Amino acid sequence: MAAAAILTGTAAFAQMKKPDKPYIVLVHGAFADATSWDGVAKILRKDGYHVIAAANPLRSVKGDGQYIGSLVEALKDPVVLVGHSYGGSVITEAANGHANVKALVYVAAFSPETGESAVELSGKFPGSTLGPTLSPPVPLADGGKDLYILQDKFPAQFAADVPVAQASLMAVAQRPVTEAALNEKSGQAGWKQIPSWHIYGSADKNIPPAAMAFMAKRAQARDTKVVSGASHVVMVSHPVEVAKMIEEAASAP
Repeated sequence: MAAAAILTGTAAFAQMKKPDKPYIVLVHGAFADATSWDGVAKILRKDGYHVIAAANPLRSVKGDGQYIGSLVEALKDPVVLVGHSYGGSVITEAANGHANVKALVYVAAFSPETGESAVELSGKFPGSTLGPTLSPPVPLADGGKDLYILQDKFPAQFAADVPVAQASLMAVAQRPVTEAALNEKSGQAGWKQIPSWHIYGSADKNIPPAAMAFMAKRAQARDTKVVSGASHVVMVSHPVEVAKMIEEAASAP
């Protein structure tokens, strides 16, 4: 009987048809999961892009960046890295050393300078109400702590412009981030060498809109869009606008 070849990990990418457009790698943030990109991915796929919604470990900026960086390296061809929230810190790290990353797209995301943490950037401007909505930290075997948003607080805090029934299910499926990851200082800022695009909501309660405006200006973003009334999960509530921004970055020379 002939042996069946089982493709796993990076070997599977060798079997992919080479795309005529950049790969789009979507990196979710804290308190979310890869399904938060479903609406955006549906549009991008319809428009002919090969999309990967990566599972972000949410353990550490450096480690998560290396994990996503390994995926980028395996793809070989041009990649647009897209990060939401804490995922912005991860793509900033993941882009370093990978010449095939052609653009960074920050979706309601952190774009830290070298040495900055997510907690530091959140507190740089007033407006974040995340702290009081967190549940008591969950102790981990390695001495760290996992953070969750209280499920009954999640819709109003995280996804205020998403239907309550949907936001409540998102609360159930949320993935925790370690306290250490949010306090970890970022490494080299990838946006200094790679062009960036930024989109966020004016009603974000996790990351103050003023902080995101500051980061976009500092990064000399090619384009910045503020979605009026949008919550922290602007990609869930406004997938068309977010997909359009990603495609703009993908098609830029």
